[in-house]
Amino acid sequence: MKCIVGLGNPGKKYEKTRHNVGFMIIEEIAKRNNVKLNKKKYNGKFVVETIGQEKVVLLEPQTYMNLSGESVRPLMDFYNISAEDVVVIYDDLDLPPGKIRLRQKGGHGGHNGIRSMIEHLGTKEFKRIRVGIGRPTIPMPVSDYVLGRFSSEDQDSINESIIRAAEACETWFSKPFQEVMNDFNQ
Repeated sequence: MKCIVGLGNPGKKYEKTRHNVGFMIIEEIAKRNNVKLNKKKYNGKFVVETIGQEKVVLLEPQTYMNLSGESVRPLMDFYNISAEDVVVIYDDLDLPPGKIRLRQKGGHGGHNGIRSMIEHLGTKEFKRIRVGIGRPTIPMPVSDYVLGRFSSEDQDSINESIIRAAEACETWFSKPFQEVMNDFNQ
């Protein structure tokens, strides 16, 4: 069983903000496979579904970004999912809008959602898909920027990255992650 975690913040206030690009990708995967996140448990919204030949959990933690690991760990324990079968999707300030980067493992890079994941999983050895949101072009606090909506200039690039990230996840259901990295890293 594989688990795809999209990081974000719950509630209407945060919908379609830069920090919620992980949720947007989970929703894209669900839409493409005609499923709904219909379970609420482990401080998350999720669905367990067979996609292709793979049983998959799609999860949106509802703990707010900085506490994401509090949702993921109990779900992994219940379904007996190992860290090597988890992909976490999240926003990255250091990539331009629309770029995606896949990695096998790594540190938190200052991202509090990933910091929480590492803390609760007890390892840095989980797969990631980083989605570029760029940095603010005018002086502003980073928190205001990530909680803001995408500019109209960035929207097409972001929409494309959401589709590419969803395709990367679906490809991982039938190919080793290293091959998926080779195919999808831009």
